[in-house]
Amino acid sequence: MTTSSPGMGNLFGNRFVQVILLSGLLLQIGIWVRNFAILLFVVDQTNGDATAVSMISVAEFAPIFIFSFIGGTFADRWRPKRTMIWCDILSAVSVFAVLLTLVYGSWKAVFFATLVSAILSQFSQPSGMRLFKLHVPEALIQAGMSIYQTMFALFMVLGPILGTFVYQRYGIEVAIAIMGVAFLLSALVLVMLPPDTEAESAGERTSIREEMMAGFRYVLSRKLLTTLGLCFMIAGFAIGLIQPLGVFLVTERLGLHKENLQWLMTASGVAMIVGGALAMGLSKKFAPQVLLMIGMTVSAISVALTGFSTVLWFTLFAQFLAGLVMPCIQIGINTLILQNTDTAFVGRVNGILNPIFMGSMVITMSLAGKLKELFSIVGMYEASAVLFALGVLVMLPVMRMPAKAGMPEG
Repeated sequence: MTTSSPGMGNLFGNRFVQVILLSGLLLQIGIWVRNFAILLFVVDQTNGDATAVSMISVAEFAPIFIFSFIGGTFADRWRPKRTMIWCDILSAVSVFAVLLTLVYGSWKAVFFATLVSAILSQFSQPSGMRLFKLHVPEALIQAGMSIYQTMFALFMVLGPILGTFVYQRYGIEVAIAIMGVAFLLSALVLVMLPPDTEAESAGERTSIREEMMAGFRYVLSRKLLTTLGLCFMIAGFAIGLIQPLGVFLVTERLGLHKENLQWLMTASGVAMIVGGALAMGLSKKFAPQVLLMIGMTVSAISVALTGFSTVLWFTLFAQFLAGLVMPCIQIGINTLILQNTDTAFVGRVNGILNPIFMGSMVITMSLAGKLKELFSIVGMYEASAVLFALGVLVMLPVMRMPAKAGMPEG
């Protein structure tokens, strides 16, 4: 073995990294065309019915809440390469089935395309992480994940523009066909991955129920993790209230066509790229709980400003502000979890906390359409800002905790 550490040339020369990035690129194209083409199509079909629009978000995010722990558990037991390929193939099959239904039957089948691909991604994504750890040298894992996440951030900018262009220029049938082709091409690219191994676990395999109960006991026994769980729930409620209402913010508060939603998403995406670089520098100077508090506080302010604004440039500024601090929230949460969780429980802690966030978000997303009919769009955004502020108050005790609060002594 060589003692020299691998460099970036080794990373980009790694066959797995090349394949997984190309697959991820194709999937991002399919996902963003799906997200925006279906959103605009449903708005057109229902004349902007808020309940119908909010159901798109439910179909997209509910599977994360329901299947994230189950998908991660089975991904650990199944062959990861084969799992990812089959998930992409099944996604493509479901999309083409929806296309046939759309041509010969009801337009409401578009919800099924979002639902199925979102479910399958809960099995595919953990498998990809397993392969990442298996095929990328440990010294390059952080750099590899950074590149992978940067691609997601770039599509926050390019994705809305791409999805809107495809729908406006070619219509929903072509958009859905592009989705299916993208999933099929991703499956074809993944065939080039190194073959799966038949490695067996060295320890005894416990049941899913036993693993879940042990994880819950672990989280409940640690003050910081339970506080994070409560913060996750409040943040989920806050985001869910406004997540489906962006198109109405554009049409009602700004008086613009619904297609202009893409520019709000673009502002947020550009800010996330800039904020990622800033957060990396800040993480060297501030404790993770401080980063999290900064992110939550600025998010409360930016959501309040977004709700009050009736001018495009000011709304774009507020959206940019929110995107700028999003990496602070992500880095703060992930660092706190890693610092305060034993290695054997990291997966289960994430598997418990993430569904708490997604579940609370899905609840308020499901109610957002009806609540908007009862209250104004301004009221919805200000209620979300109040919830973010409540999340800040919940996290205040964490500021006084030591760096690794909640870890067993010894």
